[in-house]
Amino acid sequence: MNPPSTLSDAAPRKARGRLQLIVILLVAIGPMILATAMYQWRFWVPDSRNYHGVLIGDGQSLADLGVSGADQERWQLLVTAPGACAEDCQQLVYTARQIQVGLNRDATRASHGLAVSTPLPADYDAQLKREYPQLGRYRLDPQTYEKAASQATGAQLWIVDPHGNLVLRYDATSKGKSILDDLRLLLKLSQIG
Repeated sequence: MNPPSTLSDAAPRKARGRLQLIVILLVAIGPMILATAMYQWRFWVPDSRNYHGVLIGDGQSLADLGVSGADQERWQLLVTAPGACAEDCQQLVYTARQIQVGLNRDATRASHGLAVSTPLPADYDAQLKREYPQLGRYRLDPQTYEKAASQATGAQLWIVDPHGNLVLRYDATSKGKSILDDLRLLLKLSQIG
């Protein structure tokens, strides 16, 4: 038989129960308090980033960029040229196609397109029809583009999500491998497109 508990046994059990409750609350609420403090006072926040392009975080869409006629249902690698599609533009069109092919099994989740404000030269237009039959072609309004992409000069490559939102921007000097890595990460994290 167990002897009846005395008042002296109840006090340590009560203290131990309170301690367990405090530990449980700290485990549950502590990370939220720490995360809030890190955000508020900016400590332990990494200075590095995981992407290589220029992040477009202001909610711009294809319409804001001045691109008309774009039918979005997949991720898109869009090349824009506010003037004539010169050598840098042509290189980006080639890079966009290579990136789409480089996606391997996810290649069907992305497409590539070209938005220009002036008509393409006849020989380059014929080459695109022959070599890139699935290349989307869109009209680019130069005034709207100039306002939206004021920091972007020359031909640019944009990653656009399936909702038509601009995600990342790259200039003609960007390496295709870096863009491919960024797009793979986006496709891995995305449940759309």
